[in-house]
Amino acid sequence: MGKSDTASVNRKEEIISAAIEVFAEVGYYRATTAQVAQRAKISQPYIFRFFSTKEALLLAALEVSWTRVIDSFHKVLESGLSEQLESDLIRAYEDILDSYRNETLLQMQAQTIQEDSIREAMRKGFGEVHRIVLDAFDNAGIPNPQERAMLFLARGMLCNISSALNMPELMGK
Repeated sequence: MGKSDTASVNRKEEIISAAIEVFAEVGYYRATTAQVAQRAKISQPYIFRFFSTKEALLLAALEVSWTRVIDSFHKVLESGLSEQLESDLIRAYEDILDSYRNETLLQMQAQTIQEDSIREAMRKGFGEVHRIVLDAFDNAGIPNPQERAMLFLARGMLCNISSALNMPELMGK
C-alpha cells in the first residue's frame, strides 16, 4: 500500500470516527454530513469521495461498532474457555461500553431506524454476536445454553440502557 493509499484509509477511518460521534450525539436523522465533515476537519464534498450517501456512512459506522464487539468476544474465546467464560465476556463488553460509548449509543439508535439496509446491518451484527455467545456457551457445556445466551444478551441491552441514561444502579453498581 502506497503512502497515498494509507492516507486515504486513515482519512476514511477518521470520517467514520467523526460520524460515530456526531450520530451518537445528535442522532442519525438530525446529523448532517456537514457536521461530520466539520468534526473530521475536512470539506463536506470530501466525505462523498468515500461514502455515496449518509446512509452508507452510517452502515460503515455500524460495521466498525459490530466488528469491535465481535473481535472482543473472539479474543475472550481465543484465550481458552475458562470457568468464568460468561464473566470474561461481560468484562469485555463493559470495556467496550467504557471505551467506545458512542458506538453503543449508535447501535441503540440504529435499532429504531426503519431503512431496510440499516435493519439488515443490525440483524447481521446482533445475530453474529448471538451466534458467538450461544456457540461459546454450548461448547463450554453451560447448561441451557440458549436460555443463558438470551439472558446474557438481555443483560447487555440493560448495560446499554444503564450507560445511555447514566444509571449505574441498573447494573448494581
